[in-house]
Amino acid sequence: MLPVLFIVVFAIGLMLSIALHELGHLIPAKRFGVKVSEYFVGFGSTLWSRQRGETTYGIKAFPLGGYVRLVGMVPPGDAVKPVKLRGWMRDLIDDARVSSEAEIGTDRDRAFYQLSWWKKAIVMAGGPVVNLILAAVLFSVVFSGIGTHEQTLTVRDTVACVPPAGTVECEPGDAVSPAVTAGMQPGDTFVSVDGIPADSWAHVAEYVSQRPGERVELTMMRDGALVNLALTPAARQVAAADGSGAIETVGYMGVFSQTHRDRQPLTLGVEVTGDYIAQTATVIVRLPQQLWHISRAALGLEERSQESVMGLVGVGRVAGDVAANDNEAVTIVDKIAQLLLLLGGLNLALFVFNMIPLVPLDGGHIASAFWQAIKNGWARARNLAHPAPVDVARMMPLAYSVFAVLILMSLVLVFADIVAPVRLT
Repeated sequence: MLPVLFIVVFAIGLMLSIALHELGHLIPAKRFGVKVSEYFVGFGSTLWSRQRGETTYGIKAFPLGGYVRLVGMVPPGDAVKPVKLRGWMRDLIDDARVSSEAEIGTDRDRAFYQLSWWKKAIVMAGGPVVNLILAAVLFSVVFSGIGTHEQTLTVRDTVACVPPAGTVECEPGDAVSPAVTAGMQPGDTFVSVDGIPADSWAHVAEYVSQRPGERVELTMMRDGALVNLALTPAARQVAAADGSGAIETVGYMGVFSQTHRDRQPLTLGVEVTGDYIAQTATVIVRLPQQLWHISRAALGLEERSQESVMGLVGVGRVAGDVAANDNEAVTIVDKIAQLLLLLGGLNLALFVFNMIPLVPLDGGHIASAFWQAIKNGWARARNLAHPAPVDVARMMPLAYSVFAVLILMSLVLVFADIVAPVRLT
């Protein structure tokens, strides 16, 4: 029942994120006097709609996005230079212009194309910026409101064996872990290591990891009394922490530490958002390569990476996996925190993806607004007449091409998320 509830909550959170994104466009557009004819969350057939003033608000069947219809995004033919293209590209441009002119009607002074460049940029950036703010808020709620787990010096449990590299499960024949051999027990607290006071779990773990095969003298607090233990860390091969792919040998104890929840400073949510923006941008740059491997995984030609990009089906499945985690150490609060982090990461992805400078994405329209600013500045510098508005209609062939690629990418991800899902467990 809980996994279903988490998936429903995630879906509601997704729809709210989309709805707020579109409000980020609608509110400044209305403030600047642009006529907004429609505001919808989702695509496909309309499930519900209501007319309020000149705007129709509603919800459509498939919550895979949303839109606001800003009247006059494509300028009429008499406001721009003639198009010299021929063939299907000219047809796309003409169709977009005719549709826009019919929609503008007598409201030419309220058309989007009439706005100054900076107002256009604000309107189009409003949606992605809302997603960015939502991500920062959700991260702050988790890190500063709920708090994060910090490891303590107290032993929660010991591992029975020294598992092979790359695994965490014990198999018959695996060597007994050094912690068990030394007689360590749950509830023991590290006091010192080789006579050096233990001031943090990170200090203990680092000290032991640097001494594979060397005898280490431990002083533990057990039931109010000091206990001396001798432990020889097992040599275990692991991937280097610097991400280089190299293999290094470290000392292994076989101990899980207890944790306590610690609320972080309010600034951490913003810092994490900044860090994740760079990471998300890197993922998007590598998206073509990722889609190639995802396609191969979907066809059974290779294993799907746990770091793979996921579609909405995959992210929803992960939300269910979070709820289904039956590890006793993972509380309901931990699961709620993971769900909020998932929604925060999704909002951050929406921000970065929408800022790509290609129409029909918001970033493409922002780029055209800045191009208008450059044209205006050039005209002023040379004492020329005010230039014509940027003709968005000329971008229709590119917009349809990008849209087709997005549809294909979505279908590949949906198929892969079903037949070769990324699983947390």
